[in-house]
Amino acid sequence: MAAISCYNTRVKYRDAQPLPTAPAASRPDFDVIVHWVTPGASVLDLGCGEGELMARLVRERGVKARGVDLHQPSVSACIARGLSVYHGDLHEGLADLRDNAFDYVILSRTLQQVPDPDQVIRRMLRVGGKAIVSFPNFAYWRIRLHLLLHGTLPVSPALPYAWYNTPNIRLITIADFEQFARALGYVIHDRVALVGPGRVIRRGADLFGEYGMFLLGREKGCAESVA
Repeated sequence: MAAISCYNTRVKYRDAQPLPTAPAASRPDFDVIVHWVTPGASVLDLGCGEGELMARLVRERGVKARGVDLHQPSVSACIARGLSVYHGDLHEGLADLRDNAFDYVILSRTLQQVPDPDQVIRRMLRVGGKAIVSFPNFAYWRIRLHLLLHGTLPVSPALPYAWYNTPNIRLITIADFEQFARALGYVIHDRVALVGPGRVIRRGADLFGEYGMFLLGREKGCAESVA
């Protein structure tokens, strides 16, 4: 059976080496994020890469955008685009920001590499009114089938890592993340799954979605300041 593709991520947590990334033109998750963000909002993009998403949000939604990235060439690329960017990791990028400093905080295709996702999302919702999170869905039917037939984790050109050198330290499913968000009292304002070149799936998302995307908010008493 051919290797399954599409499990790409953008930023290796706490590592200055960049991961392979799909061109911005082939990132349908960007289309969803642009749709979710209200015009004129303030946005913080964690693991912003070379600023493709921020540039789209500035151009199409008129937002005030700031990025955070650990990889110096990516930071330089953002600066060349005229974008505001902080050179550091996720925690450093969030630590010194005041509560409610942004309308949206975005973590795109990076959650599966974060050692403490609960704390990161909690800090995201301290700093921002809403959080946008996306990740590869490890319950996608092609992954299930590959495991059933081969008994090995799939490797693809988009994410060419074996089990022993992958930056992904967590296997997240859409159903898992939804349970996690509800258990911590976060409001799920919207949730979609993506498959292929940008098809949006809402029913059977955990089985048929390659990527999960969540728009989260906090209820009163949630996401208080974290040391």
